Amino acid sequence: MFHWRSLAEVPSGWGPSAVTIGKFDGVHVGHVEILRQLGEISSMRGLKSTVITFDRHPASLLSPEQLPADILSTEDRLALIDQENIDASLVLAFDTELAGLSPRAFVTSILLGKLNTQAVLVGHDFRFGDHASGDVATLQELGAELGFDVVLIDDVAPVDGVRVSSSLIRELMASGDVATAAKLLGRLPRVNGEVVHGHKRGRELGFPTANLSQEATGLVPSDGVYAGWFVDGGHRYPAAISVGTNPTFEGVNKRTVEAFLLDQNLDLYGHQVTIEFAAHIRGMVAFTGIDPLIEQMHNDVRVTREILGLGK
Repeated sequence: MFHWRSLAEVPSGWGPSAVTIGKFDGVHVGHVEILRQLGEISSMRGLKSTVITFDRHPASLLSPEQLPADILSTEDRLALIDQENIDASLVLAFDTELAGLSPRAFVTSILLGKLNTQAVLVGHDFRFGDHASGDVATLQELGAELGFDVVLIDDVAPVDGVRVSSSLIRELMASGDVATAAKLLGRLPRVNGEVVHGHKRGRELGFPTANLSQEATGLVPSDGVYAGWFVDGGHRYPAAISVGTNPTFEGVNKRTVEAFLLDQNLDLYGHQVTIEFAAHIRGMVAFTGIDPLIEQMHNDVRVTREILGLGK
């Protein structure tokens, strides 16, 4: 798969292509279906399947007060798109220049001028161009005039009766419902980051944890304790995961993500790792002392084993 970070990187003569356009935040099951249809149409018509996405959410420029949190980093999005056997992805900087293009200019300069587009796959609510002034009808009119097809994609069949969307996934993560979010994503929600030194309170209590840096990427669920997995290179370990400020102790103001690896004692400092959230166990609680906290941590580990099907 080719990855381009600007229009200047697109090679001369690329295409002819079939294109879909979107942020693809989360690359959820609905996005995967769009990518599947893109690949199918491209194969049938002998076109290059090409995804146009953006380096940031359009709301960061158009309505920053409503900017949603990213579910995935750009690198993670591209890696997941790559798994769908797409020929190329083009990441455009969503800046004032791009946002200011008229619908016609977007089509002529990017879709036709750079990608030699013959088919564009979009949803019924697709908007593009300056202040989202272009819609599906606009795109169809330009296609009829300039010689490309517009293929409308219906919503993917609901998951458990619910329409799949990035917004819903964010809501589920904010409520701690990582299990339902996983159904919509088609995989476990995850965060990536470097293991750094923490306060080492877990080690003192008999539960040493791997702490992720504050620069970790991915959407972190609401505060609480979760069952999940800790992935380090080619190794995947069951883990009890804590998210929050550890309210039992004073002086902890920043939210942290830390994982206690079951039946392991590893030196992980400096490792780039992934933490996957499988199920919510409980909310974050300020305990009255160390002994009830330790008792609860033992119970969290027991529940984690049950959820992950590990036995005692």
